[in-house]
Amino acid sequence: MTGIPAASPSTGATDQPPGTESGLSNGLKQRHLSMIALGGVIGAGLFVGSGAGIAAAGPGIVLAYAVSGLLVMLVMRMLGEMSAANPASGTFSVHAERAIGPWAGFTAGWMFWVELCVGIAVEAIGAAAIMVKWFPATHSWMWVLLFMALFCGTNLAAVGNFGEFEFWFATLKVGAIGIFLVLGVLAIMGLLPGTSAPGTSNLTGHGGFLPNGTNGLEAGLLASVFAYGGLETVTIAAAESEHPVKGVSKAVRTAMWRIALFYVGSMLVVVTLIPWTEKSLGTDGPYVAVLKHLDIPAAGEIMNVVVLIALLSAMNANIYGASRMSHSLVMRGEGPRFLAKVSNGVPRLTVLASSAFGFFAVLLSYWWPDTVFKWLLYMTGAAVLAVWAFIAATQLRMRRKLEREAPEKLVVRMWAFPALSWVALVGILGALGLMLRESDTRVQLYATAGLVAVLATVGYLRQRVVAGRAQRD
Repeated sequence: MTGIPAASPSTGATDQPPGTESGLSNGLKQRHLSMIALGGVIGAGLFVGSGAGIAAAGPGIVLAYAVSGLLVMLVMRMLGEMSAANPASGTFSVHAERAIGPWAGFTAGWMFWVELCVGIAVEAIGAAAIMVKWFPATHSWMWVLLFMALFCGTNLAAVGNFGEFEFWFATLKVGAIGIFLVLGVLAIMGLLPGTSAPGTSNLTGHGGFLPNGTNGLEAGLLASVFAYGGLETVTIAAAESEHPVKGVSKAVRTAMWRIALFYVGSMLVVVTLIPWTEKSLGTDGPYVAVLKHLDIPAAGEIMNVVVLIALLSAMNANIYGASRMSHSLVMRGEGPRFLAKVSNGVPRLTVLASSAFGFFAVLLSYWWPDTVFKWLLYMTGAAVLAVWAFIAATQLRMRRKLEREAPEKLVVRMWAFPALSWVALVGILGALGLMLRESDTRVQLYATAGLVAVLATVGYLRQRVVAGRAQRD
């Protein structure tokens, strides 16, 4: 590697597809990318966190997941259009820098990095809690250290290792959700031994389809929106695949049925089989509650295994995504230069830095759980919506440029442009507006806005410095 190409306000980002200046490998196979895209929509938030959404919205959670799912599909379509046209490991950060300016790429990229690193900590803590339940003589920190070392080592070795782990993690998650859906549909039809068809009694009884009115639906919408976070990682992985354009195109085009099947379908099964007022939905989680309702042996332990897999999968993916995003930023001169080194196609220093930040966040959860760590969580509370807003704003500007300069690159096109792009942006702003209505989410919104403001200020000042140097030269 001869140097680090710096970004220029006039030319925009210089992050290149793998195999050129970036030095990253093309070690991900198409089967890896397909399963990363498929399993990327199945996270611990779906298995556990959806219980809070059901408690808020009742059976209306199905509508909430459908509406938020449509928003996510629009966002992914916009991101897919840009990523297929210009595959880059920095994904939306690179696109924002090219379309809006270096300050936008800096802000979106580092905010995403912080979000992923905090996610690493949360997932490590959650996975450790499950292990301590199984092995009560152990301590949480032991498992956190083991998981952090395992996935840091996996990502240090080769991108193919990350791909293999995610391939099998995704296979197990998809298999588990598939079995759940089959059992659920059979039970709804009354074809499962020992069950009778519930009809629509649970959907229309117990207060009706929207028992808590529009306020409950709004709370369910927010809960469902945040469950979709992390889908962006597939566009990062696509840049290191054998066929980046083909890979991201396929992932985006299959997003619709994946979201409909896994999220909307699962919620429909849950609220059809069990009254939304059932306490076990919150204490055990929706999936465990349904399996117990169907008298499936060891339902709780089965789902604990699935949730553990989902948490470990998310840890692995977040370390990967954080390392590639920070490497892209460093390559564009927007991070510490010493982190730029690539060894055997792997940005090992950014892998170590991202893992270290995640481990430090775990320590913060032990040292100051109710102060520093809580505010760290607050700062990333609305990060996914902020990232989506950058994606929408970037696509609105980049599409016109692509149509003028390189229309042949538009192998994936946003539907009904620009109308649906504006619909998506308005939807994102609407979700941010909903966060103002509740005290907990309002604090998260303010904290995230503060992080965005700090990063944008630093990015803008840096942009002015670079522009000044360019003029003097």
